[in-house]
Amino acid sequence: MFDLPKYGDGISLARMAELLDVLAVDRAWLRRISVVVTGSNGKGSTAAMCARIGRAYGLRTGLFTSPHLFRFNERIQVDGVEIGDDMFARLQAQVETAVADVARRRGEQFGSFEALFALACLHFQKSGCDFAVFEAGIGGRYDPVRLIGARETCVTSVDYEHVELLGNTLELIVSDKSDACAAGGTIIYGENCGGLRQHLAEYNRWRGCTSLFVRDAIDIGNEVVAVSGQHFDFHFGDYDFAGIELSLPGAFQFNNAAIATTLFLLWLQREHPRKIPERIETAIRSGLRDARWPARLEVIQQDPLTVIDVGHTPDGIRQSLASLTSVHGADGWILVTGASRDKKADEIVGALAPSFDTIICTAAHHKGADAPSIAAAARLGNPKANIQVAATIAEAVCLSQDMARAQKRKVYVAGGLFLAVEYATVVKGGRAEDLDFF
Repeated sequence: MFDLPKYGDGISLARMAELLDVLAVDRAWLRRISVVVTGSNGKGSTAAMCARIGRAYGLRTGLFTSPHLFRFNERIQVDGVEIGDDMFARLQAQVETAVADVARRRGEQFGSFEALFALACLHFQKSGCDFAVFEAGIGGRYDPVRLIGARETCVTSVDYEHVELLGNTLELIVSDKSDACAAGGTIIYGENCGGLRQHLAEYNRWRGCTSLFVRDAIDIGNEVVAVSGQHFDFHFGDYDFAGIELSLPGAFQFNNAAIATTLFLLWLQREHPRKIPERIETAIRSGLRDARWPARLEVIQQDPLTVIDVGHTPDGIRQSLASLTSVHGADGWILVTGASRDKKADEIVGALAPSFDTIICTAAHHKGADAPSIAAAARLGNPKANIQVAATIAEAVCLSQDMARAQKRKVYVAGGLFLAVEYATVVKGGRAEDLDFF
């Protein structure tokens, strides 16, 4: 990992552009091969599905995502393979030298995310990628992904998050995310952005960006959610695919799959206009059926049934909860919950608590708000619930698993990324303290 702060000295796309130039990253090539995914919820799933479609089409495909769950290398993949330790070390040394050079000339400090983005671009270039999917870190206006100049981007969803950076209204937040798209490009908006349509039409007008909305220009229908799998119909322009199977669980994944599919189709129309329709349909069906993205309604254990979810905004949590009960039933659950210190725990826990009669409140080792504060939020959200307090994730695992086995119940772990990932790690015999997040 880079010996740099998380963020650099304020906002400066110029220093990032200079870094890419010093590293000899071909930005014209980067723009040609790339699409960008932004949004409040669903970015990772959408990016993973889009990349998997690209691979199924036969393209050497890069995928850049954040954050990682268990291992830093997860963030940078080529054809589904994480960057190896040796390659990471070699490119890290190259990037660190360039960062020091640019920082000295400009008198500015770089952030770790900027350096990592540069490393990903370099790795994709050296790997000869034909197609690359980049997930934005925060927003889009000043995120490094804006330097790609992508002509096909998306906003998967919009919710109140990072308001100190993006603004305290949905209009401000969606505007920031929309700015990842280059002038004259196309932005795909997820279903929950529909209420902002008039604002976005005016916001994008003078940059000449085309706005496409799920359940408008992009139609999805006949959605089926079940334990055995889920499928839906997709229609966009001349493309009409019925009964597309999805491997990723949750009703919200229909939105993400439609966006991922449209992103790829738009990119393909621009880069490879002479295409074979049958080959495209085969790639889309295969890609969405085979895509994997951990920790979104992921079953990590069958006995007792234990499901984790990394959703961290109230809207994302509500969507995951609705899908959980649709797939696995509404009764017999024990909720294990917590939230990060920098999140609004009362809103996060408040979105979960009313649906559970037994709640275990705990604190993640990484950035977790203290368990008594979580318990207070849970009591406010559901005064009738049986609320237990576990000071650590390890205690929460023991308590929830013992209760579930004794009472023949199921366990749902939700409230944030650190909570879910640490819980999964401890269940599998690891220690939360050994995880290294960025």
